[in-house]
Amino acid sequence: MTSIALAAKRGDVTVHRGTIVAVMVLGAFVALLNQTLLNVAIPHLMNAFGIDADTVQWLSTAYMLTNGIVVPISAFLIATLTTRTLFLGAMLTFTVGSVICSISPTFSVMLFGRVVQAIGAGLMMPLMMTVIMAIYPPETRGKMMGVIGISMFFAPAVGPTLSGWMIENWSWRLLFYVTIPIGIVDLILAFLFLTNVGEPRRMRFDTVGFITSTVGFGTLLYGFSEAGSKHWTDPVVELSIACGVLFLILFVIQELTYDAPMLNLRVFTEPQFTITSVVSSVLNMAIFGGALLIPIYMQNIRGYTALQSGLLMLPGSIVMAIMSPISGILMDKYGVRVLALIGLSITTVTTWMYTKLGVDTPYSYVMLLYTVRMFGMSFIAMTIMTSGLNALPRHLVSHGTAASNTVRMVASSLGTALLVSIMSTQTTAHFDAYANMMNVGNQSLSVGFNSVAAGMAHQMRAPLGVGTEVARALWNRIVTMNATIEGINDAFRVATLLALVALVLSALLRGRPNKAGQ
Repeated sequence: MTSIALAAKRGDVTVHRGTIVAVMVLGAFVALLNQTLLNVAIPHLMNAFGIDADTVQWLSTAYMLTNGIVVPISAFLIATLTTRTLFLGAMLTFTVGSVICSISPTFSVMLFGRVVQAIGAGLMMPLMMTVIMAIYPPETRGKMMGVIGISMFFAPAVGPTLSGWMIENWSWRLLFYVTIPIGIVDLILAFLFLTNVGEPRRMRFDTVGFITSTVGFGTLLYGFSEAGSKHWTDPVVELSIACGVLFLILFVIQELTYDAPMLNLRVFTEPQFTITSVVSSVLNMAIFGGALLIPIYMQNIRGYTALQSGLLMLPGSIVMAIMSPISGILMDKYGVRVLALIGLSITTVTTWMYTKLGVDTPYSYVMLLYTVRMFGMSFIAMTIMTSGLNALPRHLVSHGTAASNTVRMVASSLGTALLVSIMSTQTTAHFDAYANMMNVGNQSLSVGFNSVAAGMAHQMRAPLGVGTEVARALWNRIVTMNATIEGINDAFRVATLLALVALVLSALLRGRPNKAGQ
């Protein structure tokens, strides 16, 4: 056990522990804030660089792919580099990436800046969780992870609203300008106050593991991201996913047989860690995909602005940030199972209620439902992962954080692709069903359509043919809107099923806090 860990256990370096947490939380906050700021700016970036939606999406895809490559090797870097060196390097890399994005004259330069940002951000979260697990005993880790959750959930709370306000009044470049001084301040604080946790070890680099994980996770995540915008039977999607699965199989074989694995997959031999990872992954599939559907419904269907859509999500994110430390304290006292059952029950019911969206669902109702859904999630967002890491022995914690973050990332990507694909497919199916109703000569629909056409022609003082064309365009718009809403509702039905699966699996969680990682 390291000297700081021993001192932390005795309780005589509380100030140092608090400083370490504060420095790392600030780094995680600015990384998450940047990501949420950018999401709302996508349409403006399309106009600024003269690119289409498929091209601009690479700002998110490249960021995700880079994270998918960096996170699995974080366990090796945490073991071989000092805490100060790794965090300063990660924070500096992220800040440099922000500078590149802020001054980028072309889309290609901005894309490069996003990759640089992702390298730094991908290392921060696993490092922060590993350090917390090292300097706090199991019985207080829930509370500290809850404190970390404040930064994780406060950034998404203020990000969309702040981004919408800045874009409406200033340039999109301000989204990156605001993160640069925060990154510089955190670099200074880390240089002055950050203490090393643990002693670095000399380890052989697992080259085969690195190559197979890079190709495996990279192509798999790419395939999932393309499936959301294309189709699961698209040759590129099929080839990417098949390649990803093949190389991940090779990666698993390498890590289980190599004497110095880059990512020790034996963490999954601990039942509590495995169950928490599965529950968290299934839940992330439901949550991240569902979180994408709400802005589509509010902006594309209901016509609300990006700022109004961000304000709708603000109360829920604030509730989640407030509840995060409270949930951590409750986990330390009662264990994770009771929190998971409560939180997942609320999440499942509210997700099901989203299957009832309509063309005139009140804004306040959608906001209230989203807030209650986030309240349910606050019981499980950080506590499930903490419980799984608590079950691991200390020397496997860095591997556990890397493995946990990796599977959650893959699950989030898969869930987003799955629900968006379901929404698109079902929207087309519902539209065709409406069209068939007209084509089979439905008497009441035909009478109604002809009446509207005649009314349009009379109002425009135009021939009946002109009125018919206007009525057909109006009918097409109304049918498209209703078909899209029903497609979104169908996607939420699948999300409800996923949340229900997570609820059932949560009954297998250990009821009382586990101190195996002490």
